[in-house]
Amino acid sequence: MIPSRRLLGLLLFGLVPVVAAASNDRLWIIVFVYLLLLTGLVAFDWRITPKPAAIEVARINESKLSLGAQNKITLALHNSSERTLDIAIRDEFPLQFPTDTVFLQIKLAPDEVGEVAYHVRPTQRGDYRFGNINLRYGSALGTFQRQTAVPFDEVVKVYPNVLDVRKYDMLARKGMLFELGLRTAKVFGSGTEFERLREYSPDDEFRSINWKASARRNKLISAEYETERSQYVVTVLDTGRLMRPPIGDIAKLDYAINAALMLSYVAMLKGDHIGMLSFADHVGRYLQPRRGKGQFYQMLEQLYNLPSQPVESDYGRAFSYLGLKNKRRSLVVVFTDLSTLDAARPLISHLARLAKTHLPVCVVMSDPNVVDYVGKAASASHDVYERAVAEMVLDERRLVLDTLNQAGVYTIDVPANKLTVSVINKYLELKGRGLI
Repeated sequence: MIPSRRLLGLLLFGLVPVVAAASNDRLWIIVFVYLLLLTGLVAFDWRITPKPAAIEVARINESKLSLGAQNKITLALHNSSERTLDIAIRDEFPLQFPTDTVFLQIKLAPDEVGEVAYHVRPTQRGDYRFGNINLRYGSALGTFQRQTAVPFDEVVKVYPNVLDVRKYDMLARKGMLFELGLRTAKVFGSGTEFERLREYSPDDEFRSINWKASARRNKLISAEYETERSQYVVTVLDTGRLMRPPIGDIAKLDYAINAALMLSYVAMLKGDHIGMLSFADHVGRYLQPRRGKGQFYQMLEQLYNLPSQPVESDYGRAFSYLGLKNKRRSLVVVFTDLSTLDAARPLISHLARLAKTHLPVCVVMSDPNVVDYVGKAASASHDVYERAVAEMVLDERRLVLDTLNQAGVYTIDVPANKLTVSVINKYLELKGRGLI
């Protein structure tokens, strides 16, 4: 029980007869009666105020939260008492989660059910624990506030951004993938999956004519079909020290995992086989390419707690392992980072060798700090130095990417916030051109 301002005010008012009684002993009886009445008032208020058991509360949230996204946490309350309650709520969410609010408020009439919500934005993958739900509400007569902690321990898993997957599904059903910045790139031919009708051209096969549509429009109409191909798409994730630094408050590796999962999901929907490999100084986790949603969910489980390592990455060991395990020509999307040309030579060498049997794509994230330094006006000598170093870093980075391109390796170098869309568009482009 927490005394209210009203009760404290009544106690302060009681000091008046106490001061007066200091010079007149007969006034002590007034002090005694006043305190007795005040005690009785509080006791009566305690009796008529609903007990904590009259408030039912539940936390509603996904068991799998999404990394770097605003995840909604809903608290549902039911006031089963006969009095209206104004309830303050504080949920014990994991301290590692940034949130949009800490304290919530709701007013519930007798037998009313209501909901309040807040959002958390996890910045690291893994397991986290929610604790009690703390409630505080005023007494019927306003002399105190009652407080209780409802046990509601719950372990949640923070996964790569699965909300993006749901958003993709929703927009795909509505034919609005352009809202995500995705381009449509299709391979057309004589497959069996219908795509669209169009006017007949002399180069079309005779069997492609749709006679019913031609009769309706009084001209020859061809049916166009999307070529059915099931290809292999393998994402390779570098978990070494270069992928540990954050961009903003999210590590480079986490951006890469989000992009790898979305790429795999899109490829899975296209009927392709999807697989993955992670490595640092040794091979970490590997999934042989397979088709279907079950494979995607297996990949999700493999990646949700994939750690980074403070070690140099061994590209030779990773690509040798991949070559032994997967001999089928595949689109191999390698998420890594670049430092200097000398440090990147093993990567260049092994990707160039990989390009002889597979279609490799090297994906790196541009460092916004380095880019900012290049565009920064130099007002002092140290600014000139920082700008010169930044330009040297970018020049060396471009040299590495150009060398990879010359070796037959496709490259993607974009800011982290554009990574997922850029990777998926590159996949759609390569698939559309029939290069995989």
